[in-house]
Amino acid sequence: MNRVIVIEFITLDGVVEDPDGSAGTAGGGWAFRYGPEAVAGDKFKLGPRLDSGALLLGRGTWQLFSRLWPGRSDEFSTKMNKAPKWVVSRTLTDVAAWSGSALVTGELGDAVARLRRDRDVIVIGSTSVVHTLMEQDLVDEYRLLVFPTVLGAGRRLFTSPAGTGDLRLVSAEQSGAAALLRYEVPERVRL
Repeated sequence: MNRVIVIEFITLDGVVEDPDGSAGTAGGGWAFRYGPEAVAGDKFKLGPRLDSGALLLGRGTWQLFSRLWPGRSDEFSTKMNKAPKWVVSRTLTDVAAWSGSALVTGELGDAVARLRRDRDVIVIGSTSVVHTLMEQDLVDEYRLLVFPTVLGAGRRLFTSPAGTGDLRLVSAEQSGAAALLRYEVPERVRL
């Protein structure tokens, strides 16, 4: 069964806002304080899922990534550049800057349902998109790289009753200064 997998850099207190500092927020750049190796490569253990899946990105994340990834050629960057990319935006009309990108048309939930018929849908960052998917009960799995930082303020991953409930811990492992936690939504756990 194909899955909707949410990928997030996150602090101990649940903040997902501005991990790289590109948005210029007061607490921004928190993930990068631990050096480039803390965030480089396939930290979320996507492996073959990235080869056969599709990326779903919000406008802001896509704009940032479309400036960063196309010029890189290491193994992980090559996978990111080859993956089909679906962009959720009300304002963008042209996504040709990053090869393999296309705009999502129509209602997001319907578009995700169509995409996941054929492949895994991997949502990286894109908090507004994730919140919408949570509201529509479309998230199957969370892969969270939790950094030992407490900001006390900032946009959080879990902010409303939407998507609340118990999750099933699938794995936990240290990744440098951070911990990679993998959770599944129980209704979607396949035995």
